[in-house]
Amino acid sequence: MNDRNKLNSSLVRRLKEGDESAYGYMIDVYDHRLCLYANSLVSNILLAEDIVQNVYLKVWEKRHKLNPELSLTSFLFKSVYNDCITEFHKNKQITALKRKYIEELDAIFEDKDQDSLERLIKMVTLAIQELPPKCKQIFLLSKKEGLTHIEIAEYLNLSPKTIERHITMAFSRIRKNVRSKTDIVLFVLFGFRQSLKA
Repeated sequence: MNDRNKLNSSLVRRLKEGDESAYGYMIDVYDHRLCLYANSLVSNILLAEDIVQNVYLKVWEKRHKLNPELSLTSFLFKSVYNDCITEFHKNKQITALKRKYIEELDAIFEDKDQDSLERLIKMVTLAIQELPPKCKQIFLLSKKEGLTHIEIAEYLNLSPKTIERHITMAFSRIRKNVRSKTDIVLFVLFGFRQSLKA
């Protein structure tokens, strides 16, 4: 068992035993990522925070049933995902395109490698960080800030064609590592509308 798995098993075991410091540690470690993830699905930060808080509460209430061998990361993301889907069905606000992305997320969660989503996120994040400075700036303005090519061109005093070229280059470099999963990981990182905006 590697150090990461040992840490995971130790944390789950302490949660199972009712260790409140372990519960606080879990929230400190996962809260930011889970809230970002939930918000990428429901596009409502207050609702996203409520969903994440409810997941924490359910973990604590059902801590006695936790299996020390489970991947806590995968378990928490899957729980948040399930609650977001429940919200979608409750409000009946889900487009065909968004359903496609949710189905792809579900496929990732069902992967035999339970840490696949987190690994993909790290790979995409690293690939973005390794982009040339100007290319990285333009890519993040597009995908993170949600600006159009024209808005970015005006902001940086460049032509829209130059912006398009940089974004195409960024996608090309990122997809070398993540291939077909690039779009779905950007969806998780930056939210639905921004990740799909051309």
